[in-house]
Amino acid sequence: MTPNGWFQIALFFGILLLITKPLGIYMAQIFERKRSFADPIFNPIERLLYRSTGVDETHEMRWPEYSVSMLIFSAATMLLTYGIERIQQYLPWNPQHLAAIAPDLAFNTAASFTTNTNWQSYTPESTMSYFTQMVGLATHNFWSGAIGIALAIAFIRGIAQKERDTLGNFWVDMTRAILRLLLPLCIVYGLVLVSQGVIQNLRPYDTAKMLDPQVVSVTGSNGKLTTQTITDQTIAQGPVASQEAIKMLGTNGGGFFNANSAHPFENPTPFSNLLQMLSIFAIPAGLTVTLGRMTKSPRHGWAVFAAMSILFFAGVTTAYWAESQPNPLLHGVNQHVTAMQAGGNMEGKEVRFGITNSALFATVTTDASCGAVNAMHDSFMPLGGLVPMVNIMLGEVVFGGVGAGMYGMLVMIILTVFIAGLMVGRTPEYLGKKIESYDVKMAMLYVLIFPLTILVLAAVASLSPTYGLSSLNNAGPHGLSEILYAYASAVGNNGSAFAGLNANTHFYNLTLAAAMLIGRFLMIVPMLALAGNLATKKLVPPSSGTFPVTTPLFASLLVSVVLIVSALTFFPALSLGPILEHLLLFAGKTF
Repeated sequence: MTPNGWFQIALFFGILLLITKPLGIYMAQIFERKRSFADPIFNPIERLLYRSTGVDETHEMRWPEYSVSMLIFSAATMLLTYGIERIQQYLPWNPQHLAAIAPDLAFNTAASFTTNTNWQSYTPESTMSYFTQMVGLATHNFWSGAIGIALAIAFIRGIAQKERDTLGNFWVDMTRAILRLLLPLCIVYGLVLVSQGVIQNLRPYDTAKMLDPQVVSVTGSNGKLTTQTITDQTIAQGPVASQEAIKMLGTNGGGFFNANSAHPFENPTPFSNLLQMLSIFAIPAGLTVTLGRMTKSPRHGWAVFAAMSILFFAGVTTAYWAESQPNPLLHGVNQHVTAMQAGGNMEGKEVRFGITNSALFATVTTDASCGAVNAMHDSFMPLGGLVPMVNIMLGEVVFGGVGAGMYGMLVMIILTVFIAGLMVGRTPEYLGKKIESYDVKMAMLYVLIFPLTILVLAAVASLSPTYGLSSLNNAGPHGLSEILYAYASAVGNNGSAFAGLNANTHFYNLTLAAAMLIGRFLMIVPMLALAGNLATKKLVPPSSGTFPVTTPLFASLLVSVVLIVSALTFFPALSLGPILEHLLLFAGKTF
């Protein structure tokens, strides 16, 4: 841990603070349909879209209709992507002549990108054609991100409105999120990435002669090991910058290349690395300001921002500290290894980013449901790997995914004010709305689906030698961490992985796809039901028993509720995984 490292973390957060308010105000203008500087450009396009698709932009939807519209659109686009993957060999922009995707992998990938998870059980550059990457996957990055934003706005409307039974119009909210927010930002951002060296082309892959040929061992068809000399290297190309922009701004995370943001064609410079981290947090952080403006309580929005920031700094501090420590099993082995470990654990990290930006990126991408990586989490120290895992297990409410983090945090706020009401013996209130039994039931249903799905599926995989354990590269507690992380990432719609697990099997493709769909859609329905119920309530004037939601006390209590409700649920599993591995590592054992 160095002053330079802390300066880089402080610089990142300082820039985030600068962009949060203007972006949040702009989003409030978009979804409250107030006049903005961009209206002359977007109004004609928007009207044309509604006219051509038959959408009545004045129609307001109750929460069941809003839910059904979202589910129908998601199902249709998921089937579209599945179909593209299955016939990609017949489609254009496939210069490498890649074959069709296997049914189970195609289903997993379609579910992954539909749910904003972007889990990848495959090597993109040798599996997906340019057409599949652009039309099947990059479009979903816009759709799934816009759906998350629309759902968060619907929840905020439910809080802000009084005695109404509608939450807005799903088609209008999604259209505005794409047309007025994601698309213009991505156009500018993509061009900036190109200026940094991120590639954007449709060329066939290049082949280069290696200056230093490599001799590798391969297993022949007869099962015997033979040696093979590699003299050529294939250099993948593709339309990367356009996908990279929405990958980050939409907190999607699916890489164009297998190495994701550790690949020099996706993330070539320290400046592009900083931009990518900022773009992951930009919209989720801005939504806290949007919350404050739409509910007419700006201080409440900043209190939520403060609670998220406390959890972020706790995570990045722990990860940075853990990765700054040398591996006790390597430190002192010999002079060369000791010198390599002097600055901390560099295994699985890009030298051009170093420990600070690797720990910061890992924290940011798992605080948000992004999943992009610039270092391999599987190679982190046990407590360093614990941080991204816990971030996901918190429900990814620490800024969280675009929209998803906000509505997840709003559910936690409902529980927080309910607990505060119990403490003083009064009916809890939230911004003038009484929180009653139905609201708490829907909030708890939302909260319980998450750990139940993760723990049940992880337990099934851990008890299955044939299907679950056979895919592990590591035994013992680290192997358990790989399984636990995979299902947490899937249900949390994050998409990052410990990377020590071979997930491209029938078992994992199907169970992880189910986990993604549950984590996205089964949790959305009770959330929208809660929002719909809040919209119908009367506003009650504050009283002496009202718990203020604009104070440091509220932010502290909110952080406590998030930790107690979420983190303690997983503590027994974490004790058998990364915590036990940390203790055994310092006892001289590894797996």
